[in-house]
Amino acid sequence: MAVKDRDRFSTATRIRLLGEQTAARVYRSQTKRQARRSRLTGRAALLALVVCSLVVALAYPMRQYVSQRAEIADMQREREEAARRVEQLRDLKARWQDDAYAEQQIRQRLHYVMPGETGFIVVDPDAAKKSRTDQSEADRPWYANIWDGVDKADAADQ
Repeated sequence: MAVKDRDRFSTATRIRLLGEQTAARVYRSQTKRQARRSRLTGRAALLALVVCSLVVALAYPMRQYVSQRAEIADMQREREEAARRVEQLRDLKARWQDDAYAEQQIRQRLHYVMPGETGFIVVDPDAAKKSRTDQSEADRPWYANIWDGVDKADAADQ
């Protein structure tokens, strides 16, 4: 046993034990450091920064592009509507060049009659039932509004 005790206290044994303990501590600290080490490396952070910068730099031009495309679509729709309106007006102009159409419109709108014909207008029976006072000022002819104003002024003097 004396050999074992002496071996336990020998310098070589102590150095060997110290080395093993130190190696165990280093190994434990490395594994802890690796476990705590984050997944975000410097390259990944730089890549994320570059991507975010590109997104921010391209956001405004993309918004402008989308809004301009919408404006272009609106203008094209307005142009097509204007082209349809021009075609309608050309058709109407061509119809008015025809004497029969012009005569039909004159008879219908202005209530003209040809010589020898009898002209008449059918009055709406519901309109005849309305009294002059029931109609609002906007619905009555202008001269009726003026005449009512004269009547009111005359009644105020008496």
